[in-house]
Amino acid sequence: MSERGGGRTRGGVGAGVTFGLLVAWAAHDAEEVATVPRWARTHVPELRERFPQVPEPVWRRLESVDGREFAAAVGGMALVVAAAAVQGHRTGGRSAFYQRAVDGFGLHGLVHLAQAAAVGRYTPGSVASALTVVPYTLWARRRLRRAGVLLPARPGDAARSLAFAAVATAGAHAVARRVVGRSAGTRRP
Repeated sequence: MSERGGGRTRGGVGAGVTFGLLVAWAAHDAEEVATVPRWARTHVPELRERFPQVPEPVWRRLESVDGREFAAAVGGMALVVAAAAVQGHRTGGRSAFYQRAVDGFGLHGLVHLAQAAAVGRYTPGSVASALTVVPYTLWARRRLRRAGVLLPARPGDAARSLAFAAVATAGAHAVARRVVGRSAGTRRP
């Protein structure tokens, strides 16, 4: 049985839905790889003045992001997202890991849009969030619901999904910092 845009398999959803997570994520992170390091160096001084409540270590860390380290972190996240997509495909979309990854990804996109609104201009990730992340998430959830495999929403699921995305991102950046620091012959904290 086939359904336009995400043919069903094994009574669930097909590859278009499950591997769509990886495709949408790649589009989003390609935008970030292309823009984050330069954008941060250019805009952090202004943001530091505008948002003095943000702790200084956050600003210093953001200013110090270099392209190699950021790309390495994106590579780390690629492994997490690919694992979620594979698990989703293997289970026809039933996997809680896959579904929570979809939810965390979509909520992450909303955070990007909120950041752009708070700053009042473009921020890295905001274009792909509007064009890819949020639309993919809504589409995938609709397909999961139609296939009868969308897990019921429980109190706290959104917070847990967003927390998972934040922890996975922080972990990928921590590993990248260590790997790139070692390969460059320097020690980073």
